[in-house]
Amino acid sequence: MKSTDLRPGLAIKMDSRLYLITKVEHRTPGNLRAFVQVLLRDLNSGALIDKRLRSGEEVEQVDLDRRPMEYLYKNGDMFVFMDNETFEQAEMSADFVGDLPLYMLPNNTVVVNWCDGKPISIEMPNMVELIVKDTAPGIKGATATNQLKEAELETGLKTRVPPFIGIGEKVRVSTEDGSYQSRA
Repeated sequence: MKSTDLRPGLAIKMDSRLYLITKVEHRTPGNLRAFVQVLLRDLNSGALIDKRLRSGEEVEQVDLDRRPMEYLYKNGDMFVFMDNETFEQAEMSADFVGDLPLYMLPNNTVVVNWCDGKPISIEMPNMVELIVKDTAPGIKGATATNQLKEAELETGLKTRVPPFIGIGEKVRVSTEDGSYQSRA
């Protein structure tokens, strides 16, 4: 696979190590040759590595086994997921899961990428719908634009919402940065 075809979420093998691509940027600086700047996560150590590849350089892609899995519950420091096809359960550490508990409730489905029988990453949806658990009441007559107030959602995620959003309303939140997107 050419370096210009790389996308976030792909797994590649370089220097006999397995990496997961987290960010890709194609750059063409002035009168210099184009290159691809890639942010990689080493799947053995978990370290982030910034790598520059020549445009058109060949990279070995690794096929991932993408499985839809249901998030069941938290068991101490571990999170339990169930494969939707085989009904096998897998425990994953809090470090591996990352921010997932802030965006997902139990019984929601995510895609888990597996390689050589080991989970290597979790793909969350771009947006999730959550219920507002606590927020300040809206001020009548407050019509200024871009006026936001703090709100706590049912998972414990804190975000900023417009003044017309009240307790008990369902809102759409971006999983990328936790920002309010719209009413659900």
